[in-house]
Amino acid sequence: MKPIIQKGLKQIQEEQIQEIHAVTGGDINEAYYVRTKHQEYFVKLNKEMDVSFFEFEAEGLSAIRQTGAINVPAVYGVQKDKETQIPMLFMEWIEGKKENNTDEILGERLAALHLSEGPGFGWEGKSYIGKLMHDNHLHNSWLTYYRDARLLEQIKIGQSQKSISGERNKQLMRLLEKLDTWIPNNPKSSTLHGDLWGGNWMTGKGGVPYLIDPSILFGDHEFEMAFTELFGGFSQRFYDAYHSVFPLSPEYETRKELYQLYYLLAHLNMFGESYGGSVDRIVRKYVG
Repeated sequence: MKPIIQKGLKQIQEEQIQEIHAVTGGDINEAYYVRTKHQEYFVKLNKEMDVSFFEFEAEGLSAIRQTGAINVPAVYGVQKDKETQIPMLFMEWIEGKKENNTDEILGERLAALHLSEGPGFGWEGKSYIGKLMHDNHLHNSWLTYYRDARLLEQIKIGQSQKSISGERNKQLMRLLEKLDTWIPNNPKSSTLHGDLWGGNWMTGKGGVPYLIDPSILFGDHEFEMAFTELFGGFSQRFYDAYHSVFPLSPEYETRKELYQLYYLLAHLNMFGESYGGSVDRIVRKYVG
């Protein structure tokens, strides 16, 4: 990949690569540490995705940065190799160790991000969760957006992949019909990271937390917080700090699993039936 990365780097600045090696880049991307004479880079490539995949990530990082609430890596450019058509994302290299107060800072700054109000619910244009693409727009109703552009969209993907059919499909449709029982129509519209599990934040110099790999949207902040609880990776200190700035509603525990359902459906569609039991359990809880 070095020649491809070198060509992409030249679109940013005329520098030769002095060091390059592969690093962990998540489940779906190839990732590299790259050092030139003047700069260190984190570079991601994906042979299977369109350049819009990284353009959306860059757009999300920019939107989070503009709130001034929490750190994100600087984006130096999105490129597509003309010969291979492989898209690339060039970002700031972030490296550091957690300090005693890192979790508290993360909680407080995430709450500050969520207090940054959006113009509606959803996002304008293409967005991705993992490799799955949503082609959505802003809605006036959070309930409508979450039901139609999030849950129903994942159900349709599952139907096409045969992971959702029969009784599972029937029960999910029953749930959508009753969703207004639990999901608010017009909560505060918050700026959300959108894919905040324990692997999508990291620590920079001085123990400062950074958010990475966003799936940006405007929505109910409880949607984000529900996902942080689904797979773990966040300490009680993080939650205490968050709640001190932006408390959750008394109804949060009632609808938490409905917000987790979206992510479980997406994982079912991306990774298979190992997530099917969790989907079925949540649906049974709400519609019997």
